Amino acid sequence: MASYIVNIKISAQKEIRKLPSKDLRGKVADIINVLEYNPFPEESKKIKGSNNVYRIRCGVYGVVYAVYKKELLVLVIRVQHKKVVQKSLK
Repeated sequence: MASYIVNIKISAQKEIRKLPSKDLRGKVADIINVLEYNPFPEESKKIKGSNNVYRIRCGVYGVVYAVYKKELLVLVIRVQHKKVVQKSLK
């Protein structure tokens, strides 16, 4: 499988910087790094009503990202508490 380019929106970068602990920021970074080689890890879930948007949990936080297969691109859209992510996707 070819590797994907991972881009992180500026708003998502700010959300990552605002995470409460350095350890949590490291875990989120690890998840994002995995998306480069496997944009569909086993624990990811497709967002209902979308063609290419997925979410993956990191503790009580969620990483929302879009996958563009033709361009081999993963775009990280949001990184927030799971309650905020769930409300924003409804």
